Amino acid sequence: MGPLLLEPDLKERVWGGEKLKNLYGKKTPFKYTGESWEVACHEHGASVIAVGPFKGRTLCELLQTHGPQILGEGYDKGNKFPLLVKIIDAKEDLSVQVHPDDAYANIIENGELGKSEAWVIMEAEEGARLIIGLKEGTTQEAFMTALKANQLEQVLNDVEVKPGDVFNIPAGLIHAIGKGILLAEVQQNSDTTYRVYDWNRVGLDGQSRDLHVDKSIETIDFLDTYSTLPIQGSVVVRENAKHTYYILNQYFALETIEMDGSHQQLNENGYEIYMVLEGSGQLEGNHESLEVKKGDSLLIPSSCKDYTFSGKMKLLKSYVPISIDDTLKKLEVKGVQKEAIRIQ
Repeated sequence: MGPLLLEPDLKERVWGGEKLKNLYGKKTPFKYTGESWEVACHEHGASVIAVGPFKGRTLCELLQTHGPQILGEGYDKGNKFPLLVKIIDAKEDLSVQVHPDDAYANIIENGELGKSEAWVIMEAEEGARLIIGLKEGTTQEAFMTALKANQLEQVLNDVEVKPGDVFNIPAGLIHAIGKGILLAEVQQNSDTTYRVYDWNRVGLDGQSRDLHVDKSIETIDFLDTYSTLPIQGSVVVRENAKHTYYILNQYFALETIEMDGSHQQLNENGYEIYMVLEGSGQLEGNHESLEVKKGDSLLIPSSCKDYTFSGKMKLLKSYVPISIDDTLKKLEVKGVQKEAIRIQ
């Protein structure tokens, strides 16, 4: 099996915009599209194979028939696909929200996964900002006082962003994507969100959207001292490409690759996911070739042991590390400075 080019499942959102259609050519039926589920196999949405012998089949369907080829010999049909990769277009501010960890979600949300995620800023209008975490010293009591007084912004951290910035958003960290931002999101395969505050707006149906204050309070990490600064990353240059490594945790690893020419990669992680952030080119693997462009997302199956990108591109690479310790050792051999990446 060669690399798989995927068509996204597009989602209408009250805060969504038109950049996914106008800048990235996504074929959306909606006027305002907020999310493009690029690599997805979830009960709330699935991406579809775009070309080749499996064209038209959803990723979920293909996993049922070719699971070991895609995810490796240890694949069990009872296990969920571990990651969900999106592009999010925020024409307006998203709700202030938080996601549960695995333990809480498993009990409260009937076996659902928790949701740790990471963001890579793709487009940002001047002055665009993210909300990330609470101001230092904010207690649960102070938080609730601010919420009841409709003054929640007074206890929230925010940070101005630019294209290329990378942020880690673990479960329990309160956050919001601000208007004027388009970003790539790599996350656990979960659709559980607890809205704390929604700017007093109504949803697409004209009704106020549900808030989940009680669950949010149980989920927010009030002891978190998370930095609002983007992750520096560790840069390693090899074979016509600049690799910048950002995140390594039990749920996913994240890096970007900037290349101009031909760049061969070994599949060391069972399967790997790519998104083309900039540029265009070709991808070859297992005697199959794909044309790829800005905004495309790809899945390298486990059966594809090596592959080659050609062209001038910036790529976002993500995968689930088999072992954090073993993966870190391999990265250090390549020259990665672990102090510059976010390890959990």
